[in-house]
Amino acid sequence: MRVTFAGTPEFAQVALARLHAAGHEIPLVLTQPDRPAGRGMKLQASPVKQFALQHGLRVVQPRSLRLDGKHADDARGAHDALVEARPEVMVVAAYGLILPQWVLDLPARGCINIHASLLPRWRGAAPIHRAIEAGDARSGITIMQMDAGLDTGDMLRVESIPIAPDETTATLHDRLAALGGRLIVEALDRLATGGLARTPQPDEGVSYARKIEKAEAPIDWREPAPVIERRIRAFVPFPGTSTTLAGEPVKLWRASVSDASGAPGTVLDSSDDAITIACGVGALRVSELQRAGGKRLSPQAFAQGAGPLIGKVFGDSGD
Repeated sequence: MRVTFAGTPEFAQVALARLHAAGHEIPLVLTQPDRPAGRGMKLQASPVKQFALQHGLRVVQPRSLRLDGKHADDARGAHDALVEARPEVMVVAAYGLILPQWVLDLPARGCINIHASLLPRWRGAAPIHRAIEAGDARSGITIMQMDAGLDTGDMLRVESIPIAPDETTATLHDRLAALGGRLIVEALDRLATGGLARTPQPDEGVSYARKIEKAEAPIDWREPAPVIERRIRAFVPFPGTSTTLAGEPVKLWRASVSDASGAPGTVLDSSDDAITIACGVGALRVSELQRAGGKRLSPQAFAQGAGPLIGKVFGDSGD
């Protein structure tokens, strides 16, 4: 098929690569403008742009697609490029810009989205993070016919996978990206040979995956240990979960739940394998930590720089 593609991060790049390998004609790729990244804050192209340029695909990077908005010139340029591309269908994956009605209406077969959740659960910006944070047993991919709502369109393909007990956003992201790439190729094959059945989303079970904010990173040790442990996994690789020890910032990257108890934030035990920290209910056995500006450390290496830990309190001010 003749496919235009809109996406930005690695999740989308995996789908674009699968479409390209399957032989679909891709006359145009839309992706977010280059952003500053890294310690030098140099402009960096998105993974989608990098793939597109490596394979000779035309790239357009509008700041907006609203023809009457602040960046109307960008939108008009994207409009002209899309009209020239004459797509049969547009595939959208983690693009990051809202598609106005003129975009939804332009491809002959509309716009199809690769969404990383089992809709209608976790509509919105951060479905992978929120599924892990909430303790969901399963996640998956929904291939969806887009409409003007927020992830409200009819479902075309759905496939679920289990969320492992030690799953992080990083590991689940990679599994879902691969699944999304396979499903979108299968969906377009069906679309090209006779169409796809459309199933409206149910009215029950709707939830929204709000964007992840850095302000969510600090740990409240008064919360139950399972809640904190899930958040640690959900916030890998970004933004990580943070706390303090003697007033110094510390990030936690890996932990398991223990039934030990004590005053929230207090170190109950310290070994080469884990630092056990009391929570509001239960405790966490933390097995990977990081000081500000340092590398991730084992409990043994962390303790060597922190001195005796038992009885110290994480989350204190250091006063």
